[in-house]
Amino acid sequence: MAKEDTSELFTFLEAVSPEAQDKALWLRDFVWDRYPQCNEMIYDNYNALAIGWSPTEKMSHIFCSVAIYRTNNGIHFGFYWGSQIPDPQHMLLGEGKQYRYIRVDNLVAFPETYMKQLMQDAYELSLSKVKDPKLLLVQGKTFVKGDGSGKKRVK
Repeated sequence: MAKEDTSELFTFLEAVSPEAQDKALWLRDFVWDRYPQCNEMIYDNYNALAIGWSPTEKMSHIFCSVAIYRTNNGIHFGFYWGSQIPDPQHMLLGEGKQYRYIRVDNLVAFPETYMKQLMQDAYELSLSKVKDPKLLLVQGKTFVKGDGSGKKRVK
């Protein structure tokens, strides 16, 4: 299973503080423990390391993610299609057309129960966007884009 596949992830996390690493790894386990059938997408870009989960191999099907920012070690727990899921407690931040998130300043204050519900809603929405059932055949894998330098990996 991909949850145990951490070698490349640890390389990427070297660029952030130990405290940010601990938060990111806890959030990663939080998602994996609930969605082991999903695929993990690790995407290294110029200002953040993003870890997302998708029922397919496509980034457009990601339902939730963790973003770790290199400049300030800030962490967001977000929803790719967050503007389309119910948020009755109005916890989600963001003004764009789709992405919504919460800041994770400390894990003690992380609203686990509420995030579990939002994850379920986001997962169901993501599944509804999968038009080809064959895409659901790949499960529990990790896919990496980038090399830890903040630049896209070229193959």
